[in-house]
Amino acid sequence: MVTSETLTGISAPDTASPAIGSLRAAGNARPQLTVVIPTYCEAGNIAAMIAALDAALASIRWEVIFVDDDSPDGTMSAIRAIGANDPRVRAMRRVGRRGLAGAVIEGMLASGADIVAVVDADLQHDEKLLPRMLSEIEAGGADIVIGTRYSQSGEAREGFSTARRISSTLATALSNLLLRTNVSDPMSGFFMLKRSLIDTIAPSLSPGGFKLLLDILASAPSGVRIREIPYVFRPRRVGKSKLDGIVIADFLGLLLAKVSGNLLPPRFVLFALVGSLGLVIHLFALRSALHFGGTSFNVAQIFASFVAMTFNFFLNNVLTFRDRRLSGFEAIKGLLIFYVVCSVGALANIGVADLVYSHDTTWWRAGIAGALMAAVFNYAVSSAFTWRR
Repeated sequence: MVTSETLTGISAPDTASPAIGSLRAAGNARPQLTVVIPTYCEAGNIAAMIAALDAALASIRWEVIFVDDDSPDGTMSAIRAIGANDPRVRAMRRVGRRGLAGAVIEGMLASGADIVAVVDADLQHDEKLLPRMLSEIEAGGADIVIGTRYSQSGEAREGFSTARRISSTLATALSNLLLRTNVSDPMSGFFMLKRSLIDTIAPSLSPGGFKLLLDILASAPSGVRIREIPYVFRPRRVGKSKLDGIVIADFLGLLLAKVSGNLLPPRFVLFALVGSLGLVIHLFALRSALHFGGTSFNVAQIFASFVAMTFNFFLNNVLTFRDRRLSGFEAIKGLLIFYVVCSVGALANIGVADLVYSHDTTWWRAGIAGALMAAVFNYAVSSAFTWRR
């Protein structure tokens, strides 16, 4: 369990577009602070982001690491153009990998400072808070400092749509209830922490999804000191948000994984959720085939099975395995492999259920055992063959 304390007194940010000044050379001095910024298609924000950091961190030795998921819009070129003349600006290009959390983890582990901050590239976070966040950690008052989008009354301020505000509030309440994180904004993407903490808990963190702070709070050892500083959440200046309905599924997967004590990986949780929806699709297709098609039960069952498998494949492709998403011919090939995997999984289901039933005639126990066996088998084999790295 972690405890928190909210710090107040933060003024609203200057929303004027920051001018790009002369970036000072940092020399060979080791930085006090590393700022990690994950990017995907943020070329229009790079120069403004670096200029904002340069102004906010004028009295601090700092570096910034942009971790880019192979953006097609020239984001890496924009970073490298500035980094060629400023040694504080570093770039990491990830090829064949996706996921905001994974990008941030890699950036933090590559940092050159003992304290690491995480900031979005869209300029919605108030970079002028960084010196105060740093002083809280350097003074020994905190191990993690969170920029919270909520005032002490718990109300989000600017930069949020109504739907996003409601979903964030509900997610926060659920996280605090189940994981006992006890902070006002565990979904924040703006925070700072000691590098040593990340080194300790990195193996327990999930590289998929968006809600890394929640994962850090749930994985942190007891006694970790947390402070929160409220700030004004700005509207995005350039581009559009990458967050959508998939984030909700990511959140649920991460939450259930942490509640289970990491026994269930978040990706498996998502795979199981998709499978549950697939069961509904299967029953609907079965009923439709019997009612409208006039076919035998066996034919209707085979038809429903292929409908459900097809549904599961495409939903898993855009949700569970979106960092390994298949397209074009590879998607067709993957679908055929998925058919085979799920067919073998069905045989495993029947075999295990029959074995359990022969020792325990409670039908639902046997059914659950078979379903679990099939789920684990399908997930493991799909990960290895359908959506292999």
